[in-house]
Amino acid sequence: MKVAVLGAGGWGTALSILLHGNGAEVTLWGYKSEIVDELSRLRENRTYLHGVTIPEGIKITGDMVRAVGFADMVVASIPSQYLREQLHVIEQLGFENKLFVNTAKGLELSTLSSMSDVVQSTLTRCPKENYVVLSGPSHAEEVSRMMPTAIVAASSHRKSAEAVQESFMNRYFRVYLSRDVKGVELCGALKNVIALAAGMSDGAGYGDNTKAALMTRGMVEITRLGETLGAHHRTFSGLAGIGDLIVTCMSRYSRNRFVGEQVAAGRKVDEVLKEIKMVAEGVPTTEAAYKLAQKHGVEMPIMEQVYEVLFNSKDPQVAVNQLMSRPGKDEY
Repeated sequence: MKVAVLGAGGWGTALSILLHGNGAEVTLWGYKSEIVDELSRLRENRTYLHGVTIPEGIKITGDMVRAVGFADMVVASIPSQYLREQLHVIEQLGFENKLFVNTAKGLELSTLSSMSDVVQSTLTRCPKENYVVLSGPSHAEEVSRMMPTAIVAASSHRKSAEAVQESFMNRYFRVYLSRDVKGVELCGALKNVIALAAGMSDGAGYGDNTKAALMTRGMVEITRLGETLGAHHRTFSGLAGIGDLIVTCMSRYSRNRFVGEQVAAGRKVDEVLKEIKMVAEGVPTTEAAYKLAQKHGVEMPIMEQVYEVLFNSKDPQVAVNQLMSRPGKDEY
């Protein structure tokens, strides 16, 4: 199997190492020439995966067309707000015999589109059945160090999902199958918003009770919007749903949790984002989710308060007080 991994961040690098270890012929594409040069010279991604060696067998390039042209499988690890722009570079290539695997977890802010919709509207020569989304509780820092991880591969075409499962699975990386592309994508995107809320709770000095309530009721909101958009309710109780929510709200590696924590401590969002030098998908996704909820008339009070804190400078403690003071109701 020849694989092109697009995106030389932490996740793209980790997946390149995993696939190479599984016997694939891997080319890793990076957007910035200085990153490509550094990875090629040092065989280490010191910005995102310090201390993890990139095997010599992995080719590293800044030429996306060349990388994709030779591949049987294309794995996109490009942040959601930049995916469409980068796909335009390769939209004229033939994808009839290529699997396209997306790992970005977000919603396109300008269109409120899922990543599958972005891919289908940009790569018009990529059949829908060739598209697979790979998502679940999986920090690059741990996968690159071969810590046991389980995720989900979802596709409308079972054989495509099975091909991805076979390519990625090994003794430390387990892949389950799903047909619910919409649900898996929405879980991956919207859990980042709740992780921001969990970070705000930490930054405001609240405890485990508060975070547990935010996570549980946050998943109710994610499920509510997901089912409205056609997703299956079972997806939200699985690895792509509650599994990814737990790790993103609790982990020290979670960029979104960190951003929420820093904002609650009084720092500006833009300042925090510049400091971490990584993409916190939850920030633009919060705005997109807020607009989607309004468009479809879905009640999402936690996400609404996160939006108010991020974009209207609302005090996180005031936001929590307003959530707690809402009229009483049945849990279901």
